[in-house]
Amino acid sequence: MKTQMHKAQQGFTLIELMIVIAIIGILAAIAIPQYQTYIAKTQVTRAMGEAGALKTTVETCVLEGKLNVGAIAGTCDPQATASTILVGGAQGTAPALVAPIITGYPQVTFGAGGVAYVTATFGNGAAADIQTAGANKVEWTRSAAGSWSCLTSVNVKYAPVGCPVGAIVN
Repeated sequence: MKTQMHKAQQGFTLIELMIVIAIIGILAAIAIPQYQTYIAKTQVTRAMGEAGALKTTVETCVLEGKLNVGAIAGTCDPQATASTILVGGAQGTAPALVAPIITGYPQVTFGAGGVAYVTATFGNGAAADIQTAGANKVEWTRSAAGSWSCLTSVNVKYAPVGCPVGAIVN
């Protein structure tokens, strides 16, 4: 009586490996653009929050008649915090601080009659899609009546719910 021993298969065939690699490639082709969109959306929302955090300070400055940004007595120091996704030079804070390399501050400007603007301009570490010139800002605007509204100039697919796409003043 002879018994035949069957040899068990060891490893994967080339075709099986090629199918796995193709599936991984397809998943990556779908996931990477979705991830980049997600990153850009979160950065716009983050800038909206960082700029919005200055509304209370700006409101106080308007009510006290301090309509110039600076670090000396009688001026408005917005107490802004530098961010790695923004560009923008000096901002209040005694002594006047210039943003560290690769960071920037939301910029505060005042208009006539109590109108104020807090503008965050994307640059530095922000996603490439939201650094496009002319389409790279989030701005909070204080009306003369004291109400605040937000607009952004980024692509509509990146705009947060509370900050629609519109014409930026500053």
